[in-house]
Amino acid sequence: MKKALLAVGLLGLVVAVLLPAPVVAAPQLFGREPKKEDKTRLLTGKVIDGSDGPLPNAVVYLTNTHDHSVKTYIVGPEGTFRFPALQPTIDYEVYAQFDKRRSHTKTVSQFDDRTQVYIDLKIETK
Repeated sequence: MKKALLAVGLLGLVVAVLLPAPVVAAPQLFGREPKKEDKTRLLTGKVIDGSDGPLPNAVVYLTNTHDHSVKTYIVGPEGTFRFPALQPTIDYEVYAQFDKRRSHTKTVSQFDDRTQVYIDLKIETK
């Protein structure tokens, strides 16, 4: 009888060790959303002249092709621009303008999966 009880106890211990642990639910945040990973994109670049030098005071235009909204950025002495928090599921068009001249329009595609995109915009000034 003692051997039978010992065998049942040993079997119960083996089963308890081999069974997976119970799944514990995530705690409720009561009215707060859990922090989501930032899925936006960053567009940076430089406005340059024909000799690849920076073109200060050029204006960069960024167009959202979904709702046609436009953002602008006036570049500083280094010619750099920055557009943060772009939606990855939308195409954007970007170009620069300086003294009635403009660069070619470039596209930031939704199919480009980079989180940081760098584009040079060249304006021929001569």
